[in-house]
Amino acid sequence: MKRIALLAAVVAAALFFFLPIYLNGHAERPYQGWVEADLLFVGPETAGRLADVTVEEGDRADAGKLLFRLEDTAAQAAVSAKEASLAALQSQYDLAVAAQKRPEEITILKASERQAEAQLSLSVQELDRMRSLARSGTATRANLDAAIAAEAANRAALDNIRGQVALAGLPARSETIRQTEQTMAAAKAELASARDALARLSVEAPTAGAVQTLYYKPGEVVPAGRPVVAILAPEDIRIRFFVAEAEIARVAIGQTVHMTCDGCKPMDAKVSFISDKAEYTPPEIYSLEERAKLVYRVEAVPQEPTAIRPGLPVDVTLSPPENQ
Repeated sequence: MKRIALLAAVVAAALFFFLPIYLNGHAERPYQGWVEADLLFVGPETAGRLADVTVEEGDRADAGKLLFRLEDTAAQAAVSAKEASLAALQSQYDLAVAAQKRPEEITILKASERQAEAQLSLSVQELDRMRSLARSGTATRANLDAAIAAEAANRAALDNIRGQVALAGLPARSETIRQTEQTMAAAKAELASARDALARLSVEAPTAGAVQTLYYKPGEVVPAGRPVVAILAPEDIRIRFFVAEAEIARVAIGQTVHMTCDGCKPMDAKVSFISDKAEYTPPEIYSLEERAKLVYRVEAVPQEPTAIRPGLPVDVTLSPPENQ
């Protein structure tokens, strides 16, 4: 009995020490990788002197938040000049579509019209009287001709003054109005362009994220296209790892993988990219066994991207594809 008990104790001890080693040797080996981040570099479209920076490194920048502003004195002056030019053209247009004469001038013309009507009425009466006298033989032919000429002259004068009144109430020629309208349209486009150029000197965050780096300080001249602020958006954080050529068939887009790393909590991630070309294991992975193998680069979107930091080495284990 003592021998049996001793043998059982030896077997139990062997299982205690060697079973974890055996299981560990047969457990799925994790894939090595790291946390990758694509920074968003935000800079001005035109060169200029940096007037103000409204964020600091480490700040949280919401989408639409003002990040920095270039000096805009010249741009504001350009907008003011375009506004004044458009106002002048608007005045010209108002004059073109309004009556050609001022109301006071039209009043004078209408008074002249009434005077001409009175003179014509008088000359018509005089002509009728002369015709009666001519039929009775009292008036001469010369007197009748003079009355006829006076009536015709007064009628012509009335027609002339009526034409002046009508013309005074008309706008400018249609060609002049169209030309003014086209000039105003061009001025409005130039004003919109000047306002847009002014607005572009104040640069806002295109997406929400954490401010990682500031490359310039207020007072420095920023070249066109050079970044002033680097932003890390949560959606731009990826887990990048490498799968051996013989095992790449186990990975599928949308598949869930499990990630662990030192100093962070384990979490799941969704495979978002699988390279279609094999490559050698990158130097960041220091395993001598893996270095000589062909691998495929795989990227996955972490479940909680803000809980991990770029550059951290990670171990990734695969879960079965969702379609299996």
